[in-house]
Amino acid sequence: MMTSAPTSPVAVVTGAARGIGAATVRSLVAAGWSVVAVDSCADDPAVPYPLATRAELETLAGPRVRTAVADVRDAAALAAAVDLARTEFGGLDAAVGCAAVILGGEPVWEIPAASWRTLFDVDVGGILALARAAVPALLARPAPRRGRFVAVASAAAHHGLYHLGGYTAAKHAVLGLVRGLAADLRGTGVTAVAVSPGATDTAMLAATARIYGLPDAAELVAHQLSGRALDPDEVAAVIAWACSPDSAAVSGSVLHADGGFTG
Repeated sequence: MMTSAPTSPVAVVTGAARGIGAATVRSLVAAGWSVVAVDSCADDPAVPYPLATRAELETLAGPRVRTAVADVRDAAALAAAVDLARTEFGGLDAAVGCAAVILGGEPVWEIPAASWRTLFDVDVGGILALARAAVPALLARPAPRRGRFVAVASAAAHHGLYHLGGYTAAKHAVLGLVRGLAADLRGTGVTAVAVSPGATDTAMLAATARIYGLPDAAELVAHQLSGRALDPDEVAAVIAWACSPDSAAVSGSVLHADGGFTG
């Protein structure tokens, strides 16, 4: 008697057009996943550096990748991305929140209200919006489930950084949100973890160097034991593992993919 081939696991990844998000899509596909790759694909007047483009997002499209343009602050758009995963690939097994921005350059007591709102709306609110859209779909899988919710935090969540107090606070909030989510998912088979990258060779690292008035990111990586900026693929490998069945024991935990920055 012939048996049908096993169905590929399915993920939704936000912030997917470039950097760690794009590397995560590629890593998951290489591991046999089908992916809906999500990005806003538009600049934001509150963010003083270029964001990813639609052309960058479309480079990921393929037989096992569908693309969706959605701002993580738009709950309906994220819900549509999750629905796309279910209609195109049959369900959802992992949600990965990579979308984030970085703002700073001033001491905490001088952080502009608009910067604070943008950091929390995108970096924290985007994770919450993804959870609202994705967790019901993860729980819709029949038991025993192996659903995974992965939020990208930052080494800044564990170590105060000069003139990046708003970003540090937002990423610390991501950790709290993930830990609360993990507790709420107790006993379901669905887990929640955070991955905290260090200085990684991305557009955001270049933006951080500009915040500090540095010509390049060399000084920013000096405190990592790696002695260099991480490659996005290195962080993506950790995220892909966090999406796998092998990661069941780390729910509510943080995976430090920071080149040894936090020791």
